[in-house]
Amino acid sequence: MKKSVLSLVFILIAGFAFSQTTNWKIDLAHSNVTFEVDHMVVSTVTGKFQEFEGDIKADKADFSDAKVSFTIQATSVNTNNEKRDNHLRGEDFFNVDSHPEITFVGKKLTPESGKKYKLVGNLTMHGVTKEVELDVKFNGIIKDPWGNTRAGFKVSGELNREDFGLVYNTALEAGGVLIGKEVEIQVNLELVKE
Repeated sequence: MKKSVLSLVFILIAGFAFSQTTNWKIDLAHSNVTFEVDHMVVSTVTGKFQEFEGDIKADKADFSDAKVSFTIQATSVNTNNEKRDNHLRGEDFFNVDSHPEITFVGKKLTPESGKKYKLVGNLTMHGVTKEVELDVKFNGIIKDPWGNTRAGFKVSGELNREDFGLVYNTALEAGGVLIGKEVEIQVNLELVKE
């Protein structure tokens, strides 16, 4: 009896020790992190983060066993307007001197239907950590002309920026506010198997 219990424990430990051994590197030239937020109720401002990296491990072909962590450099925010970008880096928004990074640590990736998944994890921004749920579309796996294995994903979701302490705003005379609370995010990832 003791021998079988010890064998089972050893098998479980070995299984955990050797799980998710395949690394997937982000191809930065073919990946992006973008966002949209309402401006003055009637229009939309788009932006992106130019510097980001991730640690992605998955052995299964459908990525259902994936372990994901992601780091964005908040100072790399770019909305194609230098004055606005400097404001976003300041104390009213990201406060990059105190909170230079935005991080996401995945907790669970759940297949839904077809190539659609739900990704749950902890997002930390502006010093605040909240659990978020994101939609994931798995675009599949291919071999490129140079023999590399590549996988593609589109990750999207909506966040309330005020949940993370980004509360700056101005009321408009005609009603509404200068900047919307809800921020739509989209991450396109092209991964290369290492």
